[in-house]
Amino acid sequence: MLLRDRISDQGSTLFKDERKQAYLNPAGADRPLISPVPLQTLDSVRRYRLDRLRLQMKEWDCSALLLYDPVNIRYAFDSSNMAIWTMHNPSRYALVVADGPAIMFEFEGSEHINDGLPDIDEIRTSKFLFFTSGNLVEHRMTDWADEIADVMKSHGRNTRLAVDRLEPAPASELLKRGLELLDGQELAERARSIKSLQEIELMRWTIRVCEAGMARMYEVSEPGRTEREIWTELHFENARSGGEWLETKLLTAGPRTNPWYQECSDYVIKHGEMISFDTDMIGPYGYCADLSRSWTCGHVAMSDKQSELYSAALDQIEHNLSIIRPGMTFVDFNEKSWRIPEKYLPYRYTLAVHGTGMADEWPGILLHPDFDQNFTGVIEENMVLNVESLIAEAGSESIKLETQVLVTSRGAERLDSFPWEEI
Repeated sequence: MLLRDRISDQGSTLFKDERKQAYLNPAGADRPLISPVPLQTLDSVRRYRLDRLRLQMKEWDCSALLLYDPVNIRYAFDSSNMAIWTMHNPSRYALVVADGPAIMFEFEGSEHINDGLPDIDEIRTSKFLFFTSGNLVEHRMTDWADEIADVMKSHGRNTRLAVDRLEPAPASELLKRGLELLDGQELAERARSIKSLQEIELMRWTIRVCEAGMARMYEVSEPGRTEREIWTELHFENARSGGEWLETKLLTAGPRTNPWYQECSDYVIKHGEMISFDTDMIGPYGYCADLSRSWTCGHVAMSDKQSELYSAALDQIEHNLSIIRPGMTFVDFNEKSWRIPEKYLPYRYTLAVHGTGMADEWPGILLHPDFDQNFTGVIEENMVLNVESLIAEAGSESIKLETQVLVTSRGAERLDSFPWEEI
């Protein structure tokens, strides 16, 4: 039975919101959402992303790019293998040569997971990891560095190598071989910041899955539920529909919403308390749906204080949405952005806007009290930005709202459409 048909333990029928019900998975509770995106679109995205990296490498006069971050590897090759585990166990890596091959160094025994990926020219076995090398790590690290240097010597036009993530010892080995190391994370994130139309198609699908999960969360936001129970609904919809992981567990209720950044717990939510959350969802195709909403437990009318806070948060979202234009500098955005009232200042969220792609990414533009005038950059067409708000004051709950937008020649086009609450 759906929540809208239940009777709460307070004895009143929970609020039925047809606008949100429309986002539920039409396949029903027992079926995942199946992506309608054709393979041709995915192949186009793969070519575009690798070309973006190589274009950035040429602008930096960089011969090759060594990637360990699994998000960057996914961007370059659409190759994913134990992404969470390899975030803290650097056991697979990619080497992209600007004018040469694209090589995937795969975790031993799983080379086959790259079958069918069109932009990988060669698959080799990864060379070293302390976890499996132990006292043999120095010898294996030497072989690893020799192999990287050999590829550079054979295919590179210079000795400049960009690396996104590397520990001191292997970095030192590369320097010993005459390589000049550059910041590969900056290179990758600048490349990732401009999306193709086909990337947006993939991102729209991830957002569709996320909103189906949010609708499930809405349906179970009833008194007596714990924060974890509600958060789980999003995780469930993402996992069964081909998604990856949730970057955070930011769902809290009532007094636990303030201060922000507490993770969901076994707190039992009471009738009328505000439930606030941030999805931070890495979904199908590896793209991020980073959406925030707040609503009352039991979907009852907000109190006067809840309404005041919610109105302020929505004002911030709508104002900052309205000013976004391609060609606007970060400084110009900051000067024109919404000004947070003084009473909310101590409880503010640090970000006004940030980039989003396969995760939260550059640029992260801070809220005006924290903005540094030396932070330079330009909002460009085909960036995807998230517009943020967190509003709270002493002793109140927090309202968290966030929307994901595409920067077009006309301004900001929202990619999500899950309804705001009626105040």
